[in-house]
Amino acid sequence: MQQQITLWLEKFGLEFSGVMSLLMVLGLIVLISVVIHLVLHRVVLAAIQRRGQQSQRVWQQALTQYKLFQRMALLLQGVIINLQAVLWLHGGETQAFIVTAAQVWIMAFALLSLFSLLDTLLAVLRQSPLSNQLPLRGIFQGLKLVAAILIGIMIVSLLMGKSPLLLLSGLGAMTAVLMLVFKDPILGLVAGIQLSANDMLKIGDWLEMPKYGADGAVTDIGLTTVKVRNWDNTVTTIPTYALISDSFKNWRSMSESGGRRIKRSINIDTTSVHFLSPEEQQRLNRNPLLQRYLNDKMQELSQYNQQSAVDLSSPLNGRRLTNLGTLRAYLVAYLRAHPHIHQSMTLMVRQMAPTPEGLPLEIYAFTNTTIWAEYESIQADIFDHILAVINEFDLRVHQTPTGNDMRSMLSQMRAATDVS
Repeated sequence: MQQQITLWLEKFGLEFSGVMSLLMVLGLIVLISVVIHLVLHRVVLAAIQRRGQQSQRVWQQALTQYKLFQRMALLLQGVIINLQAVLWLHGGETQAFIVTAAQVWIMAFALLSLFSLLDTLLAVLRQSPLSNQLPLRGIFQGLKLVAAILIGIMIVSLLMGKSPLLLLSGLGAMTAVLMLVFKDPILGLVAGIQLSANDMLKIGDWLEMPKYGADGAVTDIGLTTVKVRNWDNTVTTIPTYALISDSFKNWRSMSESGGRRIKRSINIDTTSVHFLSPEEQQRLNRNPLLQRYLNDKMQELSQYNQQSAVDLSSPLNGRRLTNLGTLRAYLVAYLRAHPHIHQSMTLMVRQMAPTPEGLPLEIYAFTNTTIWAEYESIQADIFDHILAVINEFDLRVHQTPTGNDMRSMLSQMRAATDVS
């Protein structure tokens, strides 16, 4: 076209026909580009934007939010400018400059369009169960990084006028530098793949990692970082590769099992442990949870003592019921009848090794819910009941003396002194 305009201007005898034809072609390219820009952005994209904002579908909202069509429109404009420069301009530095600039424009907005497409796919996939099984955000960030490196190499090779293969072959000598610069993204990408392949962590899992002060729900698994919203609503950021190099606790299995463990002890004062008297046996036998145990146990002990012909006048002879053993049997029966205890999981009441603080009596059971607030309420109710009924077995809970105990002791000593 530039040659045709030049010939046409020469027929009229105009000077500088080559420069004028070049300016006219450039003006025509600018005019067409402006018209296309106005049509695309003021008419087509405006209609798409309104429809996307009004739509209830996630993918349409995501397309609008991440500006995929806007970037593709700018990509199309670059392609049109490149075609015009190739078809209408007659060689020379001007054509080379415009073509090079247009190609850089095309590659840049092709990269941005790819980013928008990946962001849109990520937004759509987050609505599916797949998002909880794979670190999609980290994978997509890895794809973005690779694409950005490749496009960057192509742009540099275009500006230098060299083949991209030459630059790629030269990168071998820069491997150490690249590994240093992109150490965290590379480690994060590998860690994300390992976390996904081994099913070690998903979004929504309860993660506990004391080294980084993390104790809460995983909200995001990125290329270089994992975000954890702690139970106090603070956010802890952990390097992704740290989840592979260091140990952490994932509570997901507990949630999926349907039961959460209760493992807590109360310390019994050992001086309160004794054999049950007949009166105590009759009193405790009125409890429905203990009737079967006491009747069976008393029959068993009676048979044993008769067969062994022991002299029961001494507490050292024969077998007898103790208040501590009866308490353990009562607690097992109580937990078996508790509506919020998981009956198909481990349930026991056991004695631990005595300590200076008393004899620990441990409750080991599982609730039938994993909801934290409900779990704590169930556990508290159980131990409230234990502390309230323990006196019925003539047992005492060991407790370090308090200031009030000391004051009561002093008052008793003073009263005894005054009496004497």
